[in-house]
Amino acid sequence: MRGTNPGGRPGPPGWTLVVPVKTLLAAKTRLAAATGPHRAALAVAIACDTVAAALACPAVARVVVVTGDPVPAAALAALGARVVPDPLAGLNAALRHGGAEAARLAPAGPVGALQADLPALRPAELAAVLAAAGEFDSAFLPDAAEIGTTFYGVRPGVAFTPGFGGESRARHLAGGAKELAVPGVPSVRRDVDTPADLAAALALGVGPHTAAVVATLRESAAWPPDRDR
Repeated sequence: MRGTNPGGRPGPPGWTLVVPVKTLLAAKTRLAAATGPHRAALAVAIACDTVAAALACPAVARVVVVTGDPVPAAALAALGARVVPDPLAGLNAALRHGGAEAARLAPAGPVGALQADLPALRPAELAAVLAAAGEFDSAFLPDAAEIGTTFYGVRPGVAFTPGFGGESRARHLAGGAKELAVPGVPSVRRDVDTPADLAAALALGVGPHTAAVVATLRESAAWPPDRDR
């Protein structure tokens, strides 16, 4: 049981992870040419695999999804996520809104922000990242390109100030967060924005929701694309 040591003694509170999910109109637009009418379904599938893997991680107590779209909201709630409305003031405002809900639900627990586009996410690799993050007041994991960020987290009582978007690695460093160098966690760093990113995630092995949509793409001869767009 989460939060309990093998001997029955209370353990440290589990993480609450905040996952922002865009409206389907805005989601995965750089995959539009390669996926055609399946873009929205793929966006939902990727978010579902991300959240399902996070919920399966023993270090995670709960996942708070922030979204303004009822379609992914319903799918992610069915997986066990707590869904709150997006204030529609930008990505980091959505994360702070989710962070406030996390603090309300578990004021003594650590809070993290996790990107929603990690279809190859492995619970054990996420656990390793969370264990490393727990050693610092605030910490982050850079993406595979080492430009952006896939995870940012804080200890209980530390201000939750995510700086996602664009060159967020530099932004988090400038904000004083510790950059994590955890070996063997490629699935936590492999976010997906382009066909090349998706191909790299497929090589790692994606979750069942993403795999099902990609199978449909392959049946329609829409995948793989001729080139990265």
